[in-house]
Amino acid sequence: MMIKAFIKHVRRFPWVTNVTLYGCLFAGGDFVHQWFSQRDKLDWSHTRNVAVVAFSFHGNFNFFWMRFLERKFPGYSAGMVMKKLFLDQTTAAPLATSAFYTGVSFLEGKEDVMEDWRDKFLNTYKTGLMFWPFMQSGDGTAGAALEWMFPSKGDRTEQTDKVKSKAIASKEAALNPSSKQK
Repeated sequence: MMIKAFIKHVRRFPWVTNVTLYGCLFAGGDFVHQWFSQRDKLDWSHTRNVAVVAFSFHGNFNFFWMRFLERKFPGYSAGMVMKKLFLDQTTAAPLATSAFYTGVSFLEGKEDVMEDWRDKFLNTYKTGLMFWPFMQSGDGTAGAALEWMFPSKGDRTEQTDKVKSKAIASKEAALNPSSKQK
């Protein structure tokens, strides 16, 4: 019952939900990192700064960026997916990673807001390249992820058919790379 109400809210207010989820996930991730790395001295101001950057930039940027990609390159053919992944990893990922490190440094009042970026950007970007291309689904919104995880009863058969069609198309593309898919 609660899941249905939550999914209804997500579909009705996708932007608000996405921004809220990004802020909570970033803050939660920072808390978990601190808990395991320095349990005796949690830095709540750092968690707050991470949340501010996530709420103000990342949630908004990713919501509109993924919608742009999906509208510019609609569909799930191998070609469209590769275009979206390429643009996301060469354009959005460096920008978002840079905004995170410089934004948090700015909020912490660091004299050199680029120091963390210089120290951490390349490793973060390389790690992201190994993770995010395999995690992205749909248009990048919380609604798309929830729809994938909790399809409505009427959509289950249709979704199963779509998954099978995508798998067949991917297999055909792998076996015959010279064929063009739309």
